[in-house]
Amino acid sequence: MAKLNHSKYAILGLLSTSCNTGYQIKQMMDNSLNHFWKISYGQIYPTLKTLVEEGLAIVQVIPQDGKPDKKEYYLTSKGEEALRVWLSSPLEEIPFYKSEVLLKLFFGRHQDDTKTILYLKEYLEVLHEKLTTYLEIENLIRTHSQDKADAKYWLITLDYGKRIASTEMEWCKDTIKLME
Repeated sequence: MAKLNHSKYAILGLLSTSCNTGYQIKQMMDNSLNHFWKISYGQIYPTLKTLVEEGLAIVQVIPQDGKPDKKEYYLTSKGEEALRVWLSSPLEEIPFYKSEVLLKLFFGRHQDDTKTILYLKEYLEVLHEKLTTYLEIENLIRTHSQDKADAKYWLITLDYGKRIASTEMEWCKDTIKLME
């Protein structure tokens, strides 16, 4: 069986949230999905074109004075069905976690512990910033998007990120204490 292009379904899903232009999709990617699913800006427009070619979306061209025409994309019923089928299908793969921090720690005996402690402290700071970002996003959703049909699901995925970041922060602190 051919491997699915999950990014295609990410964009189908974004079209279902009223992100109808490439720019809006990019904004939603940067502010939400990029925390757990990466799609480069260069993938968005070719994927939108493919969705239109496959009949999963339509494009509406809106003329603008003094600017290039604006293209808005909308899911077709075929696109909505494709998204539903993908969502209900079994997981194709369980995520594999790669961590440079763990890789370096695994071989840590080959360097001074102070260097290891330093990058663990740096990683702790990155995790703290990530958790702060998640809390800010949560506040925005609860303040401005609580009434949206997707809000519950956004908060659930956000909770996953918050829990992972918190657990990793706790692990960093414990590991630093152990190393000191």
